[in-house]
Amino acid sequence: MLLVALVGKAVMQHFQMNVVLLALVVPLMLSLAGIRLAVYVLRKALRPGPAAKAWETLISTSIWILVALHLLGWLPDIARALDAFGYSFGNVRISLFTVLQFAVAVGALMVLATWMSQIIEQALTRSTHISAGVKVGLSKTVKFGLYTLAGLVSLNAVGIDLSALTVFGGALGVGIGFGLQRIASNFISGFILVFDGSIRPGDVISINQKFGWVQELRARYIVVRDRDGVETLIPNENLITTEVINWSYSDKQVRIKLPVQISYEDDPEVAMEVLLKAAEASPRVLQNPPPAARMMGFGDSGVELELRVWIRDPEDGVGIVHSDINVAIWKGFKAAGITIPYPQQDLHIKEMPARG
Repeated sequence: MLLVALVGKAVMQHFQMNVVLLALVVPLMLSLAGIRLAVYVLRKALRPGPAAKAWETLISTSIWILVALHLLGWLPDIARALDAFGYSFGNVRISLFTVLQFAVAVGALMVLATWMSQIIEQALTRSTHISAGVKVGLSKTVKFGLYTLAGLVSLNAVGIDLSALTVFGGALGVGIGFGLQRIASNFISGFILVFDGSIRPGDVISINQKFGWVQELRARYIVVRDRDGVETLIPNENLITTEVINWSYSDKQVRIKLPVQISYEDDPEVAMEVLLKAAEASPRVLQNPPPAARMMGFGDSGVELELRVWIRDPEDGVGIVHSDINVAIWKGFKAAGITIPYPQQDLHIKEMPARG
């Protein structure tokens, strides 16, 4: 319909016909097309929710206001009035009109960059020839590059000389040195984690008594989800400077140790046979390497034994394996008449006190 209106306007102008009605219709059609295009891109770039709905309303209202001002003939006067309020910094002049232009350009280009980065990220996700860590790294690099390009194009669009950014770069360096160093450190650490492959999505890690599997690698933090469904946001810097246990770094096989004590009156060899039999209670226990039972020493209350088993799926949790095997050990000891001793101490009285 917009194309028909434009063609009709051109034909009527060619034959010097009255185009007042079309002069009114064409801007309205253009604004409607612009709103639909903006809403489409927003819905592709942003997650559905109140924020996306608010942006749609803001953009639609702004476009209709601009069209109304254009039809009334007030738009040039308002633009000149806004441009009159400004300050000059060397060869660069910044006015209210420039700020509005920059805000519109940045908003539009950032949304477009987000949409393009999502398209590229989806293409990388479908690829079967790239590892998960490299996918995340490429996705982050593309997103950072698109956002940087959007910012530079926006500055150039409003007439700001990009060479003036050298001063801004110096100020940014001072800001990072004083107040933004932690943010910059987390951002850089995120790229290090992605490209060295030490932590990947799906890995099972333990850090600062937090156990879970990595859900996402973000620019500033990673998301770790535990067995209770709780998601913990851990800053990337902590993963670089703190000791991290990666249960699935090179091999997902993990050994689990289950210590147990028996009474000194029981036969350790019979007890170790019960332990090996109890290892069969969990289907997740591997047979290669096979389970092993060891006599570790002599404790204050009894003989110390240990059952060692291997599993290949630590991301499913080790607590269930502990529970299944411990129940089987308890039942096996009960059936074999083996007792688990209570902590005890013997008190020897060398001499009874004399009665007074």
